[in-house]
Amino acid sequence: MPAPAECPPFRLGESRFDQGSFYGRLRHFLDVIDPRTLFVSEKRLNECMKLLDQFRNGTLPPSVTNVQLWEAQKIKQAIIHPDTGEKIPMPFRMSGFVPFGTPVVVGLLLPNQTFASTIFWQWLNQSHNACVNYCNRNASKPTPMSKLFQGYLGAVSSAVTIAVGLNLLIKRAEHFSPATRILVQRFIPFPAVASANVCNVLLMRHTELSEGICVLDDKGNVVGTSKLAARHALIETSLTRVVLPMPVLLLPPLIMATLERLPLLQKRPCLGLPVHSMVCLCAFGLALPVAISLFPQNSQIHVSELEPEIAAATECKILTYNKGL
Repeated sequence: MPAPAECPPFRLGESRFDQGSFYGRLRHFLDVIDPRTLFVSEKRLNECMKLLDQFRNGTLPPSVTNVQLWEAQKIKQAIIHPDTGEKIPMPFRMSGFVPFGTPVVVGLLLPNQTFASTIFWQWLNQSHNACVNYCNRNASKPTPMSKLFQGYLGAVSSAVTIAVGLNLLIKRAEHFSPATRILVQRFIPFPAVASANVCNVLLMRHTELSEGICVLDDKGNVVGTSKLAARHALIETSLTRVVLPMPVLLLPPLIMATLERLPLLQKRPCLGLPVHSMVCLCAFGLALPVAISLFPQNSQIHVSELEPEIAAATECKILTYNKGL
């Protein structure tokens, strides 16, 4: 895993790249989803963990470079859960999200779906998402299994209901030609997945509206807990969850609609599925980190938009909060 020549001083537990810029966030998320970390051996993982322990304890050999430390942290964070210290199962690591999630995206975007196949692929997609979310959850604050199940059930129900409902409406639309009907059906997964994402956020995090979330000053100190900031965070996160699947679920249908007009695919329809799979893989692998990088995880809010007691507790005019993703 080669590293660029310029390398900042190592900071344990922090990102190597500037999270205040789009390019920095893009570099960070490309590291997070790097599938090469799936093939790291147990021996290499132990070496990385030993290096980081030596850095933490101040016993690091002088020959170790910043590049080696950043690479060790990247590998450890890709495999080991930060709260539990246990290995994350390979299919549910963030580095496995693209290779293990692409077959699901291919299935979601297959043309001429039946009601049974629509239900199956929507269920499989939400189940995969639920497993990834659970395995990468914040385990410092235990979440009751009942809440996790509620979020999962809500996401599956909303995704299946919207996908099946839209399919039914399109099949009954008499003014659509067969070609138009097939094209429109290819875009159904997006509203289904987007609505399921929003439903999952609201069901999993609705308690934040009554309990509030922490707001921080410019030095990173907690000023207080704000319910109004929690409302902003949920709205922003919901919008983020709508935008994130756009490139993955909208680009492949548009690209395939163009490619299927080419003489090669018209003469050899058997190439349709392999080409469709490659298009989905490219959209997933390239567009997803770009989409994620558009949204900083920390948002800013003026104290005038918060509770009076928050404004009275600080001299800062702009506070920050973690909205999550």
